[in-house]
Amino acid sequence: MEQTMHPLGDQALIIDFGDRIDEETNYEVRKVASHLDREKPDWMVEYIPAFTTVTIFYDPFYIANHISKANQLPYDWVQEEMRHMLSELKDHGQTSRSIDIPVCYGGELGPDLPYVAKRNNMTEEEVIATHMEGEYLVYMIGFAPGFPYIGGMDKKIATPRRDDPRLTIPAGSVGIAGEQTGVYPIETPGGWQLIGRTPVKLFDPKKETPSLLQAGDRIRFTRINAEDYKEMKEDEE
Repeated sequence: MEQTMHPLGDQALIIDFGDRIDEETNYEVRKVASHLDREKPDWMVEYIPAFTTVTIFYDPFYIANHISKANQLPYDWVQEEMRHMLSELKDHGQTSRSIDIPVCYGGELGPDLPYVAKRNNMTEEEVIATHMEGEYLVYMIGFAPGFPYIGGMDKKIATPRRDDPRLTIPAGSVGIAGEQTGVYPIETPGGWQLIGRTPVKLFDPKKETPSLLQAGDRIRFTRINAEDYKEMKEDEE
């Protein structure tokens, strides 16, 4: 897959894989991310994978003092390194995890479910069934710690964000915004249409890997009732 590179300020480079948000592009992004995890360069500060890009932040002073050729700008040196890396990058057989996320739909835990159903000329049960039938892929983590950007929702239940965002959305809330669905990992303001809630903790700063979900994970939403939700929530806490 072709890619382009361009600077972001004077301490970062963006590798751009195009404008298509699909599984093929996401795979290329994750391939670069996996390589940088395995072989982190001394000059790299951090990297940020997104839907179609990988942004690499570097230390220009380290590069200027230890690595680059005379009169060569740090960005030009990093660009050469990244082009070489991309040309040599091999497929290390990335595997996707399959994770079930139990959801208690509707009621107090999913207050916007009636609106989503009405807007799409569906019953609430039809919305729930459609949401559970989706083949979901986590494209990236962002916005808030552990927040998964998930693709694969059926357009039949697409619904715009709320005109009046809530100041507080409980952790675990499952929502819809446009053609996307997502799960709020922590309590935060937000404008997504809330259709349910999961008792599963998606972000725990006490764990070695705080975010339960990672880019490339396959997600399946399953249905639980209010009693199951309460019991599972107590177990999580």
